[in-house]
Amino acid sequence: MDSALAKEIEEAVLQVLNNSDMDSTTEYQVRKLASEQIGIDLSEPSRKKLVRSIVQTYLEEQQAKAEAEEKVTEEGEPVEEEEEEDSEDDKKKRKGDKEYDDEGDLIVCRLSDKRRVTLTEFRGKSLVSIREYYKRDGKELPSSKGISLTAEQWSVFSKNVPAIEKAIKKLDGRY
Repeated sequence: MDSALAKEIEEAVLQVLNNSDMDSTTEYQVRKLASEQIGIDLSEPSRKKLVRSIVQTYLEEQQAKAEAEEKVTEEGEPVEEEEEEDSEDDKKKRKGDKEYDDEGDLIVCRLSDKRRVTLTEFRGKSLVSIREYYKRDGKELPSSKGISLTAEQWSVFSKNVPAIEKAIKKLDGRY
């Protein structure tokens, strides 16, 4: 993607963000509105990743501004804080308290070194993916070993977790 197109996408996304209710607007809605505004499909993976990073940066800046407004001395002067040094990997993957993978998907938890639970969006639908990952060229990539569940499927699964736990305890009692 050339820099002129990236700049055009960024301007459209920022315009949408500045005119949106940030308490109810989703990333999908921002991407859809910006796409309509500039007449370019932004659901293509590299464009989607760009939009996600623009939205995340915008949200971080808004949060930082809000925190800066809250932190003032008794004289009304801003309080200066020392910045902590983060490793390069932390800066690249962490946004606030949330961790994202190289594709921009939210990492909910790590089950082991190679397995994790992520939230991703595919064709406008949110998916919970429980997947095994492998490393190639310094990047962690998802393998075909795993499952992706829609929100409805996840709801059914999570409601049945107590029954699964009960069955596991029953099986453990046999040995």
